[in-house]
Amino acid sequence: VFAAQAAQEGKPPEIVAKMIEGRLRKHLAGVTLAGQEFFKDDMTVGKLLKSRGAAVSAFLRWEVGEGLEKRQEDFAEEVRRQAQGG
Repeated sequence: VFAAQAAQEGKPPEIVAKMIEGRLRKHLAGVTLAGQEFFKDDMTVGKLLKSRGAAVSAFLRWEVGEGLEKRQEDFAEEVRRQAQGG
């Protein structure tokens, strides 16, 4: 996908390769714990852990809204039940 996007911009092949690498690095930084920016300092979580001599033994990533199921409700049926008193 990144290759197709970069190729559409009409850049030379060597520039396209660098663009793809940069976009992949940015994507991976957002989905890996060590690559994410630490909220307090201007560094990544990985650099913070290394500077403190710490390591991650387990990591679980949750997507916003993951695991939530929407209930399917029929509004008209609900109104009908309430009108009937039940």
